[in-house]
Amino acid sequence: MKGILEDTIRFEELFRVSWRDLDGNAHMGNSTYLDYASNIRMLFFSRNGFDLSRFVSEKFGPAIVHDDLTYRKELRLMEEFKVDFEGVGISPDGVRFRIRNTFRNPSNEVVATVTSEGVWFDLEKRRPRIPPPDLDSLMRKLSRSTDYAELPSRNTP
Repeated sequence: MKGILEDTIRFEELFRVSWRDLDGNAHMGNSTYLDYASNIRMLFFSRNGFDLSRFVSEKFGPAIVHDDLTYRKELRLMEEFKVDFEGVGISPDGVRFRIRNTFRNPSNEVVATVTSEGVWFDLEKRRPRIPPPDLDSLMRKLSRSTDYAELPSRNTP
């Protein structure tokens, strides 16, 4: 088990490579991986009580400040693939987080990973902020990668 908590949340979705996902080499293009990583991130939040209306009403949201994309294999038109979502790190105050999406083909081989670092961002003050307690708890229950590590805190009000 990757997570260290009894109530660890494991999250993954199944997709299929579509025509619009392809690049000129007839396999899934690099920006498409980032789109799917963003999509599964928002699916996770939405299915766990943080849909767009909640982010809008509370005037904050996730701001990704860095993405690292690593390729291992190709995905081709109409091929199914899974994408999971796991925690790689979080700061003690919950403001900063690092997450990873692992893309797997039907043989369960890793085809790519996207590791993203972000902050919870106050849309009015235009600066990082501490997340609501229920969101902080949700992020801490997310299954953890083998290289999970605590992140340093940012100076927050």
